[in-house]
Amino acid sequence: MTQAELYQALKSIGYPVAYGSFSSSVTPPFITYQFAYSNDMMADNVNYVAIEDFQIELYTAKKDLVAEKKVQDKLKELGLPYRKFETYLDEEKVYQILYEVQIIGG
Repeated sequence: MTQAELYQALKSIGYPVAYGSFSSSVTPPFITYQFAYSNDMMADNVNYVAIEDFQIELYTAKKDLVAEKKVQDKLKELGLPYRKFETYLDEEKVYQILYEVQIIGG
């Protein structure tokens, strides 16, 4: 899977999607994603396999189990194991559900 394919898959969920942030105001629910770091498999001073870690963030105005399930079902469909974190952002008055995924060889 590539970053472009990840973007298309996230768009297919039906919410607005942007890399990093939106250039204008968007009403929740919406999704952002971005590259976080690389965790390549290395040996003999060579990067043998690219392993890119991405953060996918779902923002909702209220706790929205349906929206979370849509994202999680899509990640499962793509075969992307994930770690999930949740926080409430007081200033923005939104829930942030963060998913960490790895794209191997993308």
